[in-house]
Amino acid sequence: MDKIISPEKAYKNLDFLKSTDARSIRILSEYLEPLSRFKKLKVNNTILFFGSARMRPNNETPLSKYYQEAEELAYRLTKWAVKLLPEEKHFVICTGGGGGIMEAANRGASRAGGKSIGMNISLPFEQHINPYISPELAFEFHYFFMRKFWLINMAKSIVAFPGGFGTLDEIFETLTLIQTRKISKDKTFILLYGEEYWREIVDFEALVKHGVILPKDLQLFSFSSDIDDAFNLLKKRLA
Repeated sequence: MDKIISPEKAYKNLDFLKSTDARSIRILSEYLEPLSRFKKLKVNNTILFFGSARMRPNNETPLSKYYQEAEELAYRLTKWAVKLLPEEKHFVICTGGGGGIMEAANRGASRAGGKSIGMNISLPFEQHINPYISPELAFEFHYFFMRKFWLINMAKSIVAFPGGFGTLDEIFETLTLIQTRKISKDKTFILLYGEEYWREIVDFEALVKHGVILPKDLQLFSFSSDIDDAFNLLKKRLA
């Protein structure tokens, strides 16, 4: 008698799950798995840090100070947040999971004894998950748009430190969502940290001058260049 071979169940078929036909399943997984984890760990909302992955501590460059300042701001915010509702997790520091400013923010939260989130994206270069993320809150995304959804969806405040294309993409996408009322201005406070840098990189007033945004759109974000000022601004908005 021939041996009966049991067919493989669909959800165990890796060749299928990695195929084009199963793309919708992979996308749904990148929505449902983080949702399940956040519910289980009682993470309710976040403070999201954006910024360059290329900044390193103790580098003698004009922008190197921002690594230490991002770490210190994340440290202060975490020390403040963990005392609010200890049984649940509010205002958890969240980053894109990589190095530079992201590493600094996770590092500051870790130094303060708090949990922090890292939402890494698999890339062929530059992006590697940093060691300061809480292991149970470390994520690896394949799809940029699902990663962006989770980065922005839970954020009550976004602190954008100096950065390049990726940081600009994230900031302008968030501003567009607020401007078009896809997310509420009252829900998400945007703070551009390093006013001199941001005003040099983006001429916001010129956008108003040329009529491509309204003067009131300049109220969608605030500037800060000082740790004490940024900490107090964020505490006031979040409280």
